[in-house]
Amino acid sequence: MRQRDDMTFPFEEYQRRLTGLRDRMKERLLDAVIITDPENIVYLTDYQTTGYSFFQALVVPLDGDCFMITRKLEESNVHARTWVEKTRPYPDNGDAIQRLVESLRDFGLSHSTVGYERNSYFFPAYQQDRVRSAYTEGRLIDCFGIVEEGRILKSSYEIEAMKRAAIAAEAGMQAGIKACAPGVSENDIGAAISEAMFRAGGEPPAVMPYVVSGPRSMIGHATWEGRVVQPGEHVFMEVGGCYRRYHAALMRTVVLGEVSPSMRSAEWHMMEALKEVEKAIRPGLTVSDADNIVRDIITGGEHGGSLITRSGYSIGIAFPPSWDEGYILSLMQGDSTTLKEGMTFHLIPWIWGVDGDKTVGISDTIHVTATGCESFFTLAREFVAKPDATVAPVQIAQNDSAAE
Repeated sequence: MRQRDDMTFPFEEYQRRLTGLRDRMKERLLDAVIITDPENIVYLTDYQTTGYSFFQALVVPLDGDCFMITRKLEESNVHARTWVEKTRPYPDNGDAIQRLVESLRDFGLSHSTVGYERNSYFFPAYQQDRVRSAYTEGRLIDCFGIVEEGRILKSSYEIEAMKRAAIAAEAGMQAGIKACAPGVSENDIGAAISEAMFRAGGEPPAVMPYVVSGPRSMIGHATWEGRVVQPGEHVFMEVGGCYRRYHAALMRTVVLGEVSPSMRSAEWHMMEALKEVEKAIRPGLTVSDADNIVRDIITGGEHGGSLITRSGYSIGIAFPPSWDEGYILSLMQGDSTTLKEGMTFHLIPWIWGVDGDKTVGISDTIHVTATGCESFFTLAREFVAKPDATVAPVQIAQNDSAAE
């Protein structure tokens, strides 16, 4: 383990994470683990690349040196970013799985009990089958979730990284709100959000901002497609800021006209749900109880809509295609998991189907403290109403020859 002082967090933070992982390995009687999830690899080593669609793995033995299997092109990231000293790269025309199995043997793990992330998106079944066929002298066991057990509780360093992500997200949202006007395209709003987010220190997020207007807000996970916003419509935006792969997200709604009674009801119930659940959140509360607080309040509104999803999810480290850590923990009914200090959640009491054809949202990202919770944001939560918004002038780009 190569000590260095130029990683995202102090070297001692990575030592703590690795020690925690090895403690859990001992509990599960594992001699080594093969980590293939890119979020887990960056958590343990600070390694990141956009090239994670190619096979990559961090092998952590209970004792001895860790090593990485990477595409040759990506080996530079190991040396430039991480504490890992030993690599076993493979060329583009090479066999990554063969290199993995050979390396397990080279490092004395031929007869070991080795855990692997069976549910990793980036370790598909055909590759797992090949490892099982070739690794005949040892034993392979599913250890999915063994790294996430450490990730679920964020350290003070991680909270600070998420605060920097939140600054970028809030700057983007403020720019998006300002850009909303009749005659403006969703693309224009998305561009304003993105520019402000990156100028505020944000880095490429796991998901670009969601921007939808009018009836398009009823399409799940839709974002800008060039539609021009019409007078009297609303714009729904969800923005996730990113810093060193850590995320913080928020939803807001802009109404370009008068706010109807049903929209006012939706606004009040979402704000009330956030207020009450944040008042209740503390170590010891179950995620099911938190979900019920939000769900009961949303259900009682006279807005014609409903909460059709979970009411929140863990958020933190992420690569595309999602900033969501909800597979680790979500606020859902029937889950008796209790909240603990250091957990972080995106709370989403959004309402689907207001008046039958509108989706609106007000959300928050929080971290659980020893006595309650704290928000990462300061931006006002109310709908931004622009009743006197005028149609924005259409700007037509001209090239030099046309201008002449």
